[in-house]
Amino acid sequence: MALFRNIQTDFWSDAKVMEEMTPEDRYFYLYLLTNPHTKQIGVYSISKKVMAFELGYSLKQVTDLLNRFENQFHIIKYNEQTREVVLLNWGKYNLNRGGKPVEDCIKAELKQIKDISLLQLIIGKIKNHKLREIVFEFKQEYLSNDTFT
Repeated sequence: MALFRNIQTDFWSDAKVMEEMTPEDRYFYLYLLTNPHTKQIGVYSISKKVMAFELGYSLKQVTDLLNRFENQFHIIKYNEQTREVVLLNWGKYNLNRGGKPVEDCIKAELKQIKDISLLQLIIGKIKNHKLREIVFEFKQEYLSNDTFT
């Protein structure tokens, strides 16, 4: 897959972005959407330390931003243990088209996710039926094969 991410121009006219976010918030949001660690599925591994380094921020600034984006804006979920971020509306805007290359990419990326529960947060927002089905089936297969001890 090409290593680029599309940002819709109406990003800037979104009420939450315009009215609630500071310039720092907007910069951080664009970073979360476009950084080199992003994946086609909208779930990716990244540590706070890496974010701080790439943004030129302190760990405290990154922690505060992650908390704000999770608890105030409700647009991400960050798992501290697995160091994974999920962009909650990613599927709504980015998983509209399928096709074999996209499906193969999604299947490969699903295998890299450590916290499978993050998938539950995005399944309902994936517009493309086939891609939603791939994610759902992966999650179900993972759960049926998972052994709890």
